[in-house]
Amino acid sequence: MTIPKIKTAFALDHKTLLITFLSGETKKYDISKLLNKDMFAPLKDPGFFKNVKVEAGGYTVQSSYAVFRHSYR
Repeated sequence: MTIPKIKTAFALDHKTLLITFLSGETKKYDISKLLNKDMFAPLKDPGFFKNVKVEAGGYTVQSSYAVFRHSYR
């Protein structure tokens, strides 16, 4: 399976990411379940969460120190 590369990432609200892939496909990701884990606790702050960006290479999205690995389904 080829993992698609991420082109852009945008925070739609305090818990949802809109991801656009290089192929042009877009998907929404609800990160609510991650917020129960200690390492993702800072993402509960909407100001922190909205600073999301795509890492070099296009396989991960981050907001400061919190990094999300892209899981394609």
